[in-house]
Amino acid sequence: MQKLINKYSKAVVLIIVSWVSFSCSKDDNISNLNETLFVRHKNADMPAYIHGNASEKVFLVILHGGPGGFGLVYRNSTIKSKIEKEYAVVYFDQRGSGAAQGNYSRDGINIDIMAEDVLALAKVIKHKYGDDSRLFLMGHSWGGTLGPATLLKDQSPFLGWINVAGSHNTKGLYQEYIANFKRVASEQIDLGNDIEYWNNVVDFVNSIAPEYNNINDMYDLNSEAFTAQEKLKESGVVNKDADLNDKAIFKYTPLTLIWNTLNTQSILDENLFENIDFTDKLSEITIPSLVLWGKHDMVVPIRFAQESYDNLGSTEKELVIFEKSAHGPMFTEPDLFADKVIEFINENK
Repeated sequence: MQKLINKYSKAVVLIIVSWVSFSCSKDDNISNLNETLFVRHKNADMPAYIHGNASEKVFLVILHGGPGGFGLVYRNSTIKSKIEKEYAVVYFDQRGSGAAQGNYSRDGINIDIMAEDVLALAKVIKHKYGDDSRLFLMGHSWGGTLGPATLLKDQSPFLGWINVAGSHNTKGLYQEYIANFKRVASEQIDLGNDIEYWNNVVDFVNSIAPEYNNINDMYDLNSEAFTAQEKLKESGVVNKDADLNDKAIFKYTPLTLIWNTLNTQSILDENLFENIDFTDKLSEITIPSLVLWGKHDMVVPIRFAQESYDNLGSTEKELVIFEKSAHGPMFTEPDLFADKVIEFINENK
């Protein structure tokens, strides 16, 4: 562990507080931050957009989905209006994502380096706002894979971990997709919801290999999972999305965003679905933890919620299932989501 700490202390980290194509506030009022920091680490420059109330020096660091997503998509409804009112929120564009810059090869972008990036970000925040800054880490979807990878390297910078529908076991997704599709299809057919669609889903999963051997099959399953969630919204099983930050994408250069997404996914995905499984190591994560999941999640099925909760090593942990949500409870049950996050931070800050 000491070698890891020394390694990060020697990392080249550059803090830039500037105007980037975002309007970064010149207001020094820490209770209403509107700033952009850049983390420079191992040939990548990664922006972190910080908004909200830092008067208590409490920061919620959000790891976005993907791989290849972008941070500001989460600055919606109650994260902005409720959580930012209480605490500062850090929307981080990961290596190879959003507006991050760098020339990446297969040796230059992997989950280990990206976990080091998050630890470098924590160091930057403490350097900028003080060593007494208190950090909480939250990961959604792929961010819930990167989060454990980070904490298993060093959890000491963080007071708590919030897993939002994140897959600690991407290797197990393929077979769980098949089982979950069959289970949900049977339930929906029995309810009389979109019978033709769900029958087609059953035919689809029966037509592919029962075990992972082709990444294109994995992509097809993942794509169908998002389609299935829209069907569940149409049937009223899942709430419609509320107040999505649709304008966030216009803060990025579209071609850069698309290039980063495709490039990052092509480098990372094969390894994720063949090798990544942190299940047996989650017991090493001992900081307070909160697991938040949509009951009808088709992208990272709900089985992984209980598995994550059961295996986390923290003595202070909670599992919350959102009854009217799928993969994005922060969008479909935003008030409850914000309340649970604020409650967790209040208890552990």
